[in-house]
Amino acid sequence: MKNPVASDATSIGDGKTLYATHCKSCHGAKGLGDGNKAAQLKTEPGNFSTADFQAQSDGSLFYKTSEGRDDMPNFKKKIPDAEERWSIVNFMRSLKK
Repeated sequence: MKNPVASDATSIGDGKTLYATHCKSCHGAKGLGDGNKAAQLKTEPGNFSTADFQAQSDGSLFYKTSEGRDDMPNFKKKIPDAEERWSIVNFMRSLKK
């Protein structure tokens, strides 16, 4: 699936705001998997800055963000606007090493 939201300053800023609200507590401010709730999880929250993570397609990241699994909730319900979830994907792309 191709990302329909341009990865510009507005989208990345919107994604950062949403990320801070919904993702930061587990994934950490810089996406390193070191959020304040990370130690309580049964599954590893992952490191968004790695080459392996960044090699995933936008569609894959969108799907995983939307559907969730294991400890990660389904954000399709928490963030029903698909464009907002795509903006989170754009923000995650800015977390490269």
